[in-house]
Amino acid sequence: MRPRSGVLLGLLLLLLPAPPGGAQTPGPEGLPVPRFVSVDSGKANVRTGPGENYPIRWVFTRPGVPVKIVEESGDWRRIEDPEGATGWIHGTLLSGRRTVMVTGDGVQDLHRRAEADSPVVLKVEPGVFGRLDGCKGSWCRIEVKEGSGWLPRGAVWGVLADE
Repeated sequence: MRPRSGVLLGLLLLLLPAPPGGAQTPGPEGLPVPRFVSVDSGKANVRTGPGENYPIRWVFTRPGVPVKIVEESGDWRRIEDPEGATGWIHGTLLSGRRTVMVTGDGVQDLHRRAEADSPVVLKVEPGVFGRLDGCKGSWCRIEVKEGSGWLPRGAVWGVLADE
């Protein structure tokens, strides 16, 4: 009996070295893990394990919070929130829409271009959520309610180092 190509491929993948620390690998859905997504529901239970029988650890009450998916189990995703807490959430409560959270010790300058000497178009406080438009080098373009512009990558949470 000849092995199926999928089984053979799986065996070959076992022989490959593990990706370096922090590298993305495909999860069960074929999407990379880790990856960032956002909470899509106004009420989303985060549990201690991947299932409704596990206790609720906390509840998101605001959509748009950026979270990092660090593991997948069936329809459940183990996530990390901006404060570093982890728990399990059902995949239907998440959105592929990319958001970020502004970080830092004080008000951050949102620039017109991805340059430190570019004019400041807006000031944003730590904790503000914005839609991620993309990153270019050490800068990320975000859109908040009041406008859009560029922030240094280090001033946002919700972006992997290599994207």
